[in-house]
Amino acid sequence: DVPKVPDSRADSDGARRGSLCDRHCAAIYNVQGDLGDLGCHLHRPRVPPAMSTPSCYQQHSEEVCESCVVKTTLTAENAVEANKLSNNYKFGFKKWKSHVTERPWEDRSEIVKELYSDLNVIRGSGGSTLRCGNVLYLLLFGWWLSLLYVLVAAVMFVTVIGAPYGRLCWDLAGYFLWPFGKAIQKAEVPKSHQVCEAGAGESSALLGGPTPRRWRPQCWAGTGHWHRAGTAVWLCLGYPVLALAHGLVCVTAWLLIVLIPVAKLSARATSRVLLLPPERVLIRRLKMTEVPLEGEVILCCYRAANPYYYKYAVDGINVFAVNLLPLVLVTLVLGYADSPNHLTGSAIKFTLALLSIMPLSYYIGMAIASISAQSNFAVGAVVNATFGSITELTFYITALIKGSREGNRCYAEVVKSALTGTLVGCVLFVPGLCMVIGGIRHQEQRFNSRSAGVSSALLFLSVGGVFAPTLFSKVYGKLVCGECHNVTQNPLGHYLCHNCHFDLMDNNGTLYYSHVQPLVYTVSILLPAAYLIGLFFTLKTHTHIYDIHISDCHMPGHHHSAVVHWSRWRALVILLLSTLCMSACADLATEHISPILTNSTISQYFIGVTVLAMVPELPEIVNGIQFALQNNLSLSIEIGNCIAVQVCMLQIPILVLFTIFYPTNFTLVFSDLHVYASMFSVVLMNYIFMDGKCDYFQGTVLVMVYFILLAVYFFAPSPSGC
Repeated sequence: DVPKVPDSRADSDGARRGSLCDRHCAAIYNVQGDLGDLGCHLHRPRVPPAMSTPSCYQQHSEEVCESCVVKTTLTAENAVEANKLSNNYKFGFKKWKSHVTERPWEDRSEIVKELYSDLNVIRGSGGSTLRCGNVLYLLLFGWWLSLLYVLVAAVMFVTVIGAPYGRLCWDLAGYFLWPFGKAIQKAEVPKSHQVCEAGAGESSALLGGPTPRRWRPQCWAGTGHWHRAGTAVWLCLGYPVLALAHGLVCVTAWLLIVLIPVAKLSARATSRVLLLPPERVLIRRLKMTEVPLEGEVILCCYRAANPYYYKYAVDGINVFAVNLLPLVLVTLVLGYADSPNHLTGSAIKFTLALLSIMPLSYYIGMAIASISAQSNFAVGAVVNATFGSITELTFYITALIKGSREGNRCYAEVVKSALTGTLVGCVLFVPGLCMVIGGIRHQEQRFNSRSAGVSSALLFLSVGGVFAPTLFSKVYGKLVCGECHNVTQNPLGHYLCHNCHFDLMDNNGTLYYSHVQPLVYTVSILLPAAYLIGLFFTLKTHTHIYDIHISDCHMPGHHHSAVVHWSRWRALVILLLSTLCMSACADLATEHISPILTNSTISQYFIGVTVLAMVPELPEIVNGIQFALQNNLSLSIEIGNCIAVQVCMLQIPILVLFTIFYPTNFTLVFSDLHVYASMFSVVLMNYIFMDGKCDYFQGTVLVMVYFILLAVYFFAPSPSGC
């Protein structure tokens, strides 16, 4: 699996091995924390030779370079991150891209540092402030925010005692109309009137001339009672209106993500600027060449939009997951408080419930990764096996319960469609999409074919076991048709029949209860046993298949003590709360899916295969894409394979076990379309992954085949009973 290195016949084997190691040693810091290139990855920091650490290099040069062909060395900032990286390559563990600990500030790029910086830093050269994002701010917020300040200034002038605050609002009206290239400074209070007199002739190094009168600190003579009265008027009439407006701007800009600098601007203005005495607020217009201001700079903004804010995280949680969390609360309140559907219909509630599953899946994944990284192997394995499929199982079980209560077989068919859709999507769409996106940046991507072969073998076994009862029923079942018409008007002629299916309940269900049901139970026992054997094989006896080595060397400046985002107890609480909310959202989704299934013109097959199957897997898809962009296609493939294996070897046996204690309409007999689509997908996937390398063309083939299957499901008639 190691890329070939051009060699010359004059070179010796040792020289070729050394050149290969030297070629890959520099790749260790291409991506901080996660590296997917197979081969020899020594821990050689990307620093000048004078600053390198020869002890670390000498320590691992012989040890790793001698195993250059079989080792993949990963580096991490601390032991917790190293444990998380190691878990990513373990079969059966959830693959997680985001960090579970705080990254050292000095290791972050300048782009990321700018995302977390406060808006109080003056640059040496601000450049032009006429940008698309700034113009967007003017159109969305600037004009009406400035007008509101003018109106508040007029009200404060009318009160007379609030005139200083009126002047402040007048100045801030011009600032918030176009705040870019300007700074708000906290000025010192003058000790006597001589400071004010001397201030009339002072000049500003920023502006290159006398300070305009309206930018100077004002010596307000009205102290004592009148000053306190003016502040009271401001806090009663002016501040609440402006705080409400800035709150609206802050929330709107935060939800748009790229305008988070505007949200920071509004939040800082509300909490700092508007609560200062008016004589201590100084507004300056910065020029291209300026010197640092004397005194504290409260606000200084140069641009309103930054497209890199999709990387922004709050306490380790991505900003998208943070913004979608209120959607969960809205869904739960609206779903249970408006049961008769007076405010909204079932379609809206179903959509909200389905969308709420996405952030909850993210929180569950983050919690599982945090607990596994901070615990030993046994605890991590139990947590991954218990909660790894909780998202899908929660929805499936609630749907089966509702179908059993209503006596509607359609819910069981939708669950089967969702199971098949998850299997097909994770085998074709997830790796195919990762190949396409990763292939745009990397011409050819390589992955560990041996580890992929283990998942492929388990997939073959699981698909054969899952569909064995279906094939058995096709062979021994009795074909029953609902409507038959004689085409030739001859009793011995041809008949055209509709709604045909294999009846397993003939002769009081003798075939089903005596043959099919025992086969289902046998398969449901063997599949989890095979899954456990696969875990023991890959994690205990044949760990060398994954060729992972965690380096214990660190770059200068790295922190060896881990500062985790979520402790184990906090992660456990979040995991349980997210699971509880997931159950509630799944209950709402199944409660309001019935009108969609009955009134929709789209096949129930298509709804189950697409929406119900792939929406809960969106966080996993995003993780796979991020791994592929970093040339770590092995983890992208493992994400899809592990989900597909868990569907067949864990989720389906659990559903069968559930039907024993709570009888439902779920039987392990699938339609022909599900059988053919699943088997063809697994065969195609194994053919593509045979050589251990791929490009964007092979990924395009997988994606196109997936969309062809979606078209088949779209035009397929609804299953019987729906």
